[in-house]
Amino acid sequence: MKATSNIILVPLQEDDREQFILDNQEAFRYGAQQEFGLLDPRTKEGEEVISRTTIEHSIDDENAEVYRIVLDGQKVGGVVLKIDLTKAFGELVLLYVSPNIHSQGIGQTAWKAIESMHPEIKVWECITPYYEKRNIHFYVNRCGFRIVEFWNAHYHGPAIPEEEAGNWSEEDEMFLFRKVIH
Repeated sequence: MKATSNIILVPLQEDDREQFILDNQEAFRYGAQQEFGLLDPRTKEGEEVISRTTIEHSIDDENAEVYRIVLDGQKVGGVVLKIDLTKAFGELVLLYVSPNIHSQGIGQTAWKAIESMHPEIKVWECITPYYEKRNIHFYVNRCGFRIVEFWNAHYHGPAIPEEEAGNWSEEDEMFLFRKVIH
């Protein structure tokens, strides 16, 4: 494991927005290709596992905090948080690390930085697709989240926002994770 003490979170700059979106899509595409291979419909050329619309809505949310994960001056990932101070609740909307530097402790170090930035948050939540075994391991075994729901065709969490209806189906299988800070 590479030393990760030189990781910082830097607020996303507008001139980096497009690259942030593309980097995020690359990371999600990599995860799907690792599980399903190149023949899966989600990984065909021109289609993305996570849509531009989904990422843009996350970034543009009025309660969003958007950061680049920077290691030794290089952009190696990104994160989108949604913070509700009145409820001491935080949502980890998106977190990605460039696939060419996975398994080096970068995501875990970034997560620790996020918790340090927001000691007022007592409950964190996030979701990830059922097939993302790396993410499941990361959230449960590295960051201390617990799986609290499995969304599938028979049970789905919150209503899908109208603007996301084309990118998200109630049949998509996802895990909801929660971390309670005591």
